[in-house]
Amino acid sequence: MENNKQDGSIRKNIQIGYTVEIVQKHHQKTGELTEGIVKRLLTNSPNHPHGIKVQLETGEVGRVKNVLI
Repeated sequence: MENNKQDGSIRKNIQIGYTVEIVQKHHQKTGELTEGIVKRLLTNSPNHPHGIKVQLETGEVGRVKNVLI
């Protein structure tokens, strides 16, 4: 599965409807990942060193660590 992931710090790798793994603000210290489907892209810049911020369909918000393909 490791080979089927894209970098979450580049905005063009992420589109609405993609399945991603995010780290939520309160999980940053532990690095716990939450998997979900992208509802909205919240970061406008083309890249971000800590990951593009998105909102999942569940309403959770976090920075993308992996884009699952």
